Amino acid sequence: MKSLDVKVWGVRKRNTKKPSYDVRWTVAGNVFSEQFRTKGLADHYRSKLLRAAHAGEEFDTETGLPDSMVEKAASMTWYAFALKYLAMKWPHAAPNTRNGINEALTAVTMALLDERPGQPSEELIRRALRNWAFVLPGPDERELPTEIANTLHWVAKTSRPLSDLGDAAIGRAVLDSLKLKLDGTAAAAETVRRKRRTLVNALHYAVDLGEFKENPITGIRWKKPKVTGEVDPRVVANPTQARSLLTAVSYVGGYGRARGRRLVGLFACMYYGALRPAEAVGLTDADLKLPEASWGTVLLNRTRPSVGKQWTDSGETHDDRGLKNRPAEEVRLVPIPPQLVAILRQHLDMFGTAEDGRLFTNERGGVVGSSTYYRVWQEARALALPPAVVASPLAVRPYDLRHSALSTWLNSGVDPTEVAERAGNSVEVLLSRYAKCIDGRQEIANRKIEELLREYE
Repeated sequence: MKSLDVKVWGVRKRNTKKPSYDVRWTVAGNVFSEQFRTKGLADHYRSKLLRAAHAGEEFDTETGLPDSMVEKAASMTWYAFALKYLAMKWPHAAPNTRNGINEALTAVTMALLDERPGQPSEELIRRALRNWAFVLPGPDERELPTEIANTLHWVAKTSRPLSDLGDAAIGRAVLDSLKLKLDGTAAAAETVRRKRRTLVNALHYAVDLGEFKENPITGIRWKKPKVTGEVDPRVVANPTQARSLLTAVSYVGGYGRARGRRLVGLFACMYYGALRPAEAVGLTDADLKLPEASWGTVLLNRTRPSVGKQWTDSGETHDDRGLKNRPAEEVRLVPIPPQLVAILRQHLDMFGTAEDGRLFTNERGGVVGSSTYYRVWQEARALALPPAVVASPLAVRPYDLRHSALSTWLNSGVDPTEVAERAGNSVEVLLSRYAKCIDGRQEIANRKIEELLREYE
C-alpha cells in the first residue's frame, strides 16, 4: 500500500550510555523511526526523506520508505557498486593506491560470489577482476577477450547484493577472508590492514549514495592483525658493513657491462643521504650541489616509483610524482657528506646523465626499475657478506640502507628534529619507528641523571 500522507519530524537525541539519534516520521498515520550513532548521519537520512516527500514520491506504508530508497537497496549488487566506487576514486588516486584499491576490491568481490552454474576457475575470475574489471578504462569501455567477457558476465550475475554487508555475520566473513592469501596461508598484517581500509572507505561512499544509513563494517567487532611500525634492528647495517656492500655493488656484472657500477651512487644515496629508493631513482644533475672537498646538498622535488603500466595515466611503468605525503610543489633539502659527494662526482664523470638529466639509468638508458636494482643488491650481498650473514635479515632490501642511515644519525646524537627534516618524516614517526635501533641512549641519559644528582650530594 502506498501513501503521500507523510510528515518528517526532527532529529532527537537519545539519552543513553552511548548517545544515539532518532529520525522519526509518519506515513498515513503510522510512526516510523531509525536510530543512528551520530547526528550527522541522522540529519543526512532525514534530508533524504524530506527530498523524497517534496518530490512527491510515494511512501510504502509497511516500510515507511519512499520508492527510490526501497528500489535502490534491492537492485545494487556489490560488483556494480565496486565499479562505481572505482570510477570515483581512480582519477584522484596515486598509481600505487590504485593498485591497492584494485587488490582489495578483487578480494571482497571473490568473497561475495554466490554459487551459480557455469562457474569459471578461481584463477580466471581473479585475473578478470584484477586485470580488466577494476582497471580504468572499465570493462564496458574496452574490447574484452571472449573468456574475460564471459567471466565478468558471470560475476555480474552472481555477485551478492551490496545490502548483504549490512548483515554482521556476512561482514565478518568478508573481513576474515582478507586475512588469507591465495594458498590459504596468513596474509601479512599490513596487507590485511590496507584491504580493510579500502573496504571501509568504499562503504563510506555507499553511505553517501544512500545504500546504507551508516557504515556496516565499522560496527563489527573484529580483531585486526597487529601491524608493527618499528624497524627491526637486525636489518640495520653498521658503517663498515655498508661500505663493504657498496664496494661489492661495483663488482656485480663485471667491469665492462657496468651493471653494478652504474648503481653504486644510487645505493650510496640511500645510505649516506637516507633517500628513499624512488627519490634516488628520480635524482637529476640539477638537484645536486657537489663541491670538491666538503659537504654538498641534494634538493629533492620528485620521485619515480615503479608501479606498472596499468596504474599510471601515462601508460609508463614508472610514475613521475612529487615527494611522498607532500604537496606536489614541496621540496626537501638534504645535506650530504663528502663521501657521497665524491661518489656522485665520480658517477657523473664516468656515466654522465640521461637526456632528461637523471643520474641513474639502466643498461639501455631508461629509468631504473625496482626489480633491476633489487637483483643487483642481492648479488652484492652474496659477494660482501659471509654465508651466515647473507641468510640473516641484515640489509636484505635496498630500503634497509635508509634504515641504516637514520639509525646511525640518531645514535650519533643528531637532534631528532634535524634527522626527521632530512628524512622527510615527522619526529613522532621517526622516533616510534627507530626506537629499537637507538643503542646507547639509555647510558647517556643515565650519566646525565647521575651528574645532576651528584651536584646535590
